[in-house]
Amino acid sequence: MQKLGDFKLPHFFNYPPYFTLQPVKDTREKQIQLWKELILDYCRTQKIFVIGLEEEFPLFSNSVIERSLSHEARVAFLSALVSDGRAEWLDKGHRKCLILWHRIQDWADIILHFVKNNGLEDSVMTVEEIRSGVESRGTELQGIDRTILMRALKQLEQKGKLAIFKGSSTDDEGIKFSV
Repeated sequence: MQKLGDFKLPHFFNYPPYFTLQPVKDTREKQIQLWKELILDYCRTQKIFVIGLEEEFPLFSNSVIERSLSHEARVAFLSALVSDGRAEWLDKGHRKCLILWHRIQDWADIILHFVKNNGLEDSVMTVEEIRSGVESRGTELQGIDRTILMRALKQLEQKGKLAIFKGSSTDDEGIKFSV
């Protein structure tokens, strides 16, 4: 089985037709499903949050079989993730895509578990501490994309689970948990 670093690639990755958008509807649907799963799995294990269509992305080419996804195929696969609520375009030109390997609600749940597991129920933390503090090391929150984190925190704030305090800069925004 071929690997990309420590990531095991699925068998279809070495099958040249999967690097070309398939014309038959049923085959294309299966192809899109396989690519969606691969992109989400790879991004989750490698902690990748943004894919740029114009930039090199390891999954979009396979040197072993000398194949690369066309721009049209890249757009099709990422657009399918957007349709499923697992990604969002970051710009109107659809050149950068925010990958949601966890939906925002799932990230909010992960934050609540993090707070409870670390005894932070009535604590104050900065946003940066959640992303890169001692408590978050080795958790899914370590290195989380700031946009995703803020959206999950705002969702929890609307539910009364925390309060967000604005600091003088984005580095010192505070969170008061009340779980």
